[in-house]
Amino acid sequence: MKINAYLTFNGNCEAAMRFYAQALGGTLDPITRFGDSPACDHVPADHHDKIMHARLHVGDQVLMASDGMPTDNYEGIKGCAIALNVDSAAEAERVFKALSEKGHVVMALEKTFWAVSFGMLVDHFGVSWMINCEREA
Repeated sequence: MKINAYLTFNGNCEAAMRFYAQALGGTLDPITRFGDSPACDHVPADHHDKIMHARLHVGDQVLMASDGMPTDNYEGIKGCAIALNVDSAAEAERVFKALSEKGHVVMALEKTFWAVSFGMLVDHFGVSWMINCEREA
């Protein structure tokens, strides 16, 4: 069993997932738009270009996302964080720098009692991240 995070955005899902693919070194599956799906007749035409489903592979992990349904009352992404565990302090630094670009650093990367390097940020799409390197690989 695996648990995968599924993020919902408000019209900027594609930009976010392309940003994460670059920042994390992942690969995006082909993106499915509402207008290209069997559900297109049930979605307003101005929502057809929005993302119905996106899937990013990073190693053996997956991050999925959507722009949500046009009837959804989008309130942002809150109450959770994506916890990213990396194998080296250098990788923690690289990923933290990439994800925090145009975002907000909550806690700079630093040594903690449990980790060689740990930091928290909110990226420019409003997603909270915790970057953790428990010990060098």
